[in-house]
Amino acid sequence: MNFNELPEFQKELKWLGKKYKSLLNDLQEFRNVVSAVPLGNSKHFNVIMQTEVLHIIKARLFCRYLKGTSLRIIYAYFKQNQQIEFIELYYKGDKENEDRERIKKYLKNQ
Repeated sequence: MNFNELPEFQKELKWLGKKYKSLLNDLQEFRNVVSAVPLGNSKHFNVIMQTEVLHIIKARLFCRYLKGTSLRIIYAYFKQNQQIEFIELYYKGDKENEDRERIKKYLKNQ
């Protein structure tokens, strides 16, 4: 499985990584899970948009540092090329929902 990150995602990862020290390890663990089951394997994964080419998925990213609460991660899964592209990362306490405009902009560029 190939992984890519949008520049906005990299900024969010860097910013949140300073607050939550286990985040980089938690993200690696998340990559291992989605490599095995790209569309998710539980109620913690939700396909929010689907086209013939890709699925946009919102999932919980459990962070050991947060102890019980979790982050949300939005990613695109391209079944054809076995590729995942991370779009957005946010803390549920700071932001209620995903950035729909960013997803629309992302889809427009695909």
